[in-house]
Amino acid sequence: MAITDFKIQGYRSIKDLWLKLLPINVIVGQNGTGKSNLYRAMYLLACAAKGEFAEALAEEGGIDSALWAGDWSKNDTAQCLSLSMRTDKYEYNLLCGRAGDVGRPLFFKKDPVIKEEELFKIAGGKNKRLLIRRLRSVFAHNAAGKEVEYSAKVGDNESILSALKGPVNFPDLYALREEILGWRFYHGFRKDVDSPLRLPKIGVLTSVLSHDGCDLTAVLASIIESGDRESLEAGIDEAFPGATLSIHDTKAGLALSFAQPGLIRPFSGTELSDGTLQYLCLLASLLSLSAPPVIVLNEPETSLHPNLIEPLAKLITKSAMDTQIWITTHSRELADRIMDLSGYESFELAKIDGQTKLVGVGLGGFREDREDQSESDEN
Repeated sequence: MAITDFKIQGYRSIKDLWLKLLPINVIVGQNGTGKSNLYRAMYLLACAAKGEFAEALAEEGGIDSALWAGDWSKNDTAQCLSLSMRTDKYEYNLLCGRAGDVGRPLFFKKDPVIKEEELFKIAGGKNKRLLIRRLRSVFAHNAAGKEVEYSAKVGDNESILSALKGPVNFPDLYALREEILGWRFYHGFRKDVDSPLRLPKIGVLTSVLSHDGCDLTAVLASIIESGDRESLEAGIDEAFPGATLSIHDTKAGLALSFAQPGLIRPFSGTELSDGTLQYLCLLASLLSLSAPPVIVLNEPETSLHPNLIEPLAKLITKSAMDTQIWITTHSRELADRIMDLSGYESFELAKIDGQTKLVGVGLGGFREDREDQSESDEN
């Protein structure tokens, strides 16, 4: 299920923003325009499905720190954070806010309260409601299509999706949760000398790279043995002409070595440059055995030499045939090269009166016609 729409309201620097998503979505903008906030908003939806929504907000300082940081208008009486996504099958909406002074223990005053939660099934141009939550009142459609009271216990700071035990009773809710749980987020990879990415890893067939990349060697070995080895080798040669990657089974586990022309011996993981290690992590994330429904990359160009932008753009474009990709980046060169290869124009962010805005995007997330926009600017 590809995500077609993603809407955010009342989150940090984002008062109201709506994106119409594509197979490849590249978010560019200067520092401080809110790129990380878009990334975090998508991550919060994944945390809601996992039952880690309150914890993720706590890491940001709690609900007060997560709410829109600007002035609320007179119509914004609720002062809530709203996240909404739509796929070709479902529309899911989550609304949360402060608990207030009553009903929350002292140590958990910063926890969010889920005030509303909805799920609709999209069929034949109509939306059929499958879930409706208003604070502690929850009704959902069961497997028989009947609306019943949802009785499973779930905290008021977590999503109903996180409480599902199996697909039998509420198959649509479960299907959506499983889809979201399949999303992969890569915020950054440790590349210091003590990073576990550089060390041997126990040899277990690994279909998807973990969020921190700690199983890098196992994933690369899995691709070589059971995956798209040809694309892996082509990706390495494109970035490092003549180089070869090898995996060796040692007493400590699977270890990688990287041979390059002109060097009399290959380098081990502990000897690789930060840029080489970063690129291998990107290869592993984008060429894994099981293509995730969504991959979110935060500043993938970090540590990469400019010569690696072209191979990375080609890798991303190829991977988008199987996976929807979301990228936040400072690199306009990367964004432009992806557009050249794929035809998908990037989203540009700007900070206007303190708000994160999408440049050239109008009401409902639709891109404005550039000619029409320029004419209106002249008038």
